[in-house]
Amino acid sequence: MSNKKVVFMGTPEFSVPALEAIANSSYEVTCVYTQPPKKSNRGQKLNISPVHKCAKSLKLIIRDPENLNSEEEFDFIKKMNPDIVIVVAYGQLISKKILNIPKEGFINIHASLLPKWRGAAPIQRSIMNSDTETGISIMKIVEKLDAGPVMKVIKIKIDDSINTENLSKNLSKIGSESIVKVLDDIFTRKFEFIEQNHKDATYAKKITKEEAEINWNDSAKKILAKINGLNSNPGAWFMYKKKRHKIWKAKIVEKKGVPGKIIDKNFTIACGYKSLEVMEIQKEGKNKLSLKNFLTGTDFKQGDELK
Repeated sequence: MSNKKVVFMGTPEFSVPALEAIANSSYEVTCVYTQPPKKSNRGQKLNISPVHKCAKSLKLIIRDPENLNSEEEFDFIKKMNPDIVIVVAYGQLISKKILNIPKEGFINIHASLLPKWRGAAPIQRSIMNSDTETGISIMKIVEKLDAGPVMKVIKIKIDDSINTENLSKNLSKIGSESIVKVLDDIFTRKFEFIEQNHKDATYAKKITKEEAEINWNDSAKKILAKINGLNSNPGAWFMYKKKRHKIWKAKIVEKKGVPGKIIDKNFTIACGYKSLEVMEIQKEGKNKLSLKNFLTGTDFKQGDELK
């Protein structure tokens, strides 16, 4: 039975399986850090994070400071005296002072093949970039963002059928299945950290709402990569009849036309190269619909132009 003490830091759904795996192992999770509750879009209701909900159900101590790097949190973590801290998509940078507290440092599960796609949106960026593979990198946190040495890499293939939502679930599962063995290896000294090749680093900056707009002059492949990469949030969109429409699912077809025009009765849209047949779509203020259901309530004609 391990008596090693772990502090866990994470926020979104992606982090939950790793927390559950550690909590159900022989390691003691002494405290869970997560981002503070956020106001919902409508009304003033505060929503706690998925990790907060999970930690609550596991009856763990929860901290959700606005600023992790305050003196108060430094003193609290020091008093906890953790052997190690595991970080999975926490959402705050960690100061050197706090990084130096645990005996075995801070270990991060990062959703890319480092040094590619350091930063906030590695899953979205890998899909939007039409990468053919991605994976999980388990690495030591240093002051510089996602630049620490790596001890374990697990690769998986990605293709045109994969979107951010299902890839995120897959990578989350892979990370959670590895983390307890990683802890075992660290505490039994059966591991090696390998320095990243920093000159090959690329950065996955946060997705902006502006870049979610579809440019029909792009190739169908590039637009499909954007649709898949921005599913489920924020969604790739275009304007049609003064309403915003989000495409959630589409496929590439070998048709040509003027980019941005509807070229047949199946609502196929011409792109800069080839075309896209829409399979799932959502009109502003409405629910997601299959193309068949969408078309029954939509008055459109071949040749209509999308913005």
